[in-house]
Amino acid sequence: MKELFNLFIAFAKVGVLTFGGGYAMLPILQREIVEKNNWASDEELMDYYAIGQCTPGVIAVNTATFIGQKNKGVMGGIVATLGVVTPSLIIITLIAAFISNFSDLAVVKNAFAGVRVCVCVLIFNAVMKLWKSSVIDKATLIVFICVFLGSVLTKLSPIVFVVITAIVGIIIKNMEVKS
Repeated sequence: MKELFNLFIAFAKVGVLTFGGGYAMLPILQREIVEKNNWASDEELMDYYAIGQCTPGVIAVNTATFIGQKNKGVMGGIVATLGVVTPSLIIITLIAAFISNFSDLAVVKNAFAGVRVCVCVLIFNAVMKLWKSSVIDKATLIVFICVFLGSVLTKLSPIVFVVITAIVGIIIKNMEVKS
């Protein structure tokens, strides 16, 4: 029971500290799940995150469900999911009750502008950490460059990139084994 409580609290931290969407949660997830609790490796976290991005639903919820299920089965998946959504439900309910009264205030607009900048930095830090464990050779660098350019220059769904890179990863690893 204590482990389920810890799972709930860890994902509640992720839920309450994530501003700016799914990408902004990467550094918090990495700290809570990989570094602090050792519930997943960096590679596993990225796998869950990628799968969470290309499955229906919110990335944070999907990722929480995968990690919770991995560590404590179905109940762990439920508890982690509840942990990540509970803070948002509370905060959004409070904001919805009062936002129309304050949304035009300069201080509120400025606060949101500052938060957006902070989210950009958090995402950049997460990308740099993940870069070190993901782009490990020439082949992964080429895949990175292709996906980067494809995502910047086209409007393809992230699902397309995940599926294509999964296939490319299989091909590359099979070629390495045969060599």
